[in-house]
Amino acid sequence: MADQSPPDSKRGHGSKRGGTSGKVADFRYKRPSRPDGKKGRKPASRAAQPRAGEKPRNPFDKPQQQPQARPHQRRQAYAALDLGTNNCRLLIARPSGENFTVIDAFSRVVRLGEGLAASGKLSDASMERTLAALHVCAEKLRRRHVHLARSVATEACRRASNGEAFIERVREETGIVLDIISAQEEARLAVLGCHILLEDGPGPAVIFDIGGGSTELVLVEPSGAVPRILDWMSVPWGVVSLTDTVTGSDESLETRLDRYNRMRQTVRDSFADFAKRIESHIGGEHPIRLLGTSGTVTTLASLHLELPQYDRRAVDGLILESLAMRNISTRLSRMSGQERQQLPCIGDDRANLVVAGCAILESILDIWPSETLGVADRGIREGILRSLMAADADGERSRVALQRMREQDV
Repeated sequence: MADQSPPDSKRGHGSKRGGTSGKVADFRYKRPSRPDGKKGRKPASRAAQPRAGEKPRNPFDKPQQQPQARPHQRRQAYAALDLGTNNCRLLIARPSGENFTVIDAFSRVVRLGEGLAASGKLSDASMERTLAALHVCAEKLRRRHVHLARSVATEACRRASNGEAFIERVREETGIVLDIISAQEEARLAVLGCHILLEDGPGPAVIFDIGGGSTELVLVEPSGAVPRILDWMSVPWGVVSLTDTVTGSDESLETRLDRYNRMRQTVRDSFADFAKRIESHIGGEHPIRLLGTSGTVTTLASLHLELPQYDRRAVDGLILESLAMRNISTRLSRMSGQERQQLPCIGDDRANLVVAGCAILESILDIWPSETLGVADRGIREGILRSLMAADADGERSRVALQRMREQDV
């Protein structure tokens, strides 16, 4: 795969494009596009520093200095692997100034969490599918001579009774060492990876990540290069877990709508405590801003744009009217599974899961009615890459400083 443009170059996307980006993801990023034609948020200055005397106010904050790589380091490759409940995704990139350039990527639906809600463990079939995908990832890591990598597993492995055993099997068979991260770390990485796409404006914003086995909600105060996290919550409802838990018949419109309404109520109840906690932050004069990072919001955005095939260049960074996303959600909830399969950008893989995603999204819009909704096709992997590159650059600076001290002492 040829080198792609750096993730934070937020260019205008021009005319609508719907061509395929192939099996390897296309990582050309652009400026957010609003439904009213206004420009989205400009990238925050990388030189921004906390005000004098200001202290971090939440447990998520970590130093996020951008790497100042020396010439011999600029071609080193870094990798981020995210094993979720539904997908296995890999991103390999090289530093490029203050940003990075993606050189390879991989994504496959593995359905690792299939049946987990009922059995409490990962099934043999789901583990075999996932191992097949991870073998592909391992080969890409070797071929790209990756300098530094981090591989994480999320909700499915957190919840499964055999999650740790599966992680060990992955290590033995592929050489990939997966770290089962907490929901808190998952939320932090997602924010770090996609916050630059937040719509410009004063006051706090809610960033949400609808995953396969959980949904993370994060209240952030955009300030400086990295937003400050004010509060967060993770609920065990993602597109897979909600689909498996709230069951119902697909035979008639009445039964489909009954199941959809039960899904929405289940999710709303789970969000209630978080909504109450952050009331004081969002009750002011400034309207709440929403940014979603997940397959649900990118799929719905694709349907809104009437793309014949998914094209992340046309979707990532869009700012759409929330009502448009609600209308698409309502339309999908009324369709049969067979009808959903025929829609572009959905197909067999998402036909049964997209309804649960719509229910989660509508529940979010019920609680925080925003006129617009930002769409991000980026998140945990990009957050990992930024963390790796920043930490490696910090280490290099420390090494150089120590060497200079030793030379002065001689």
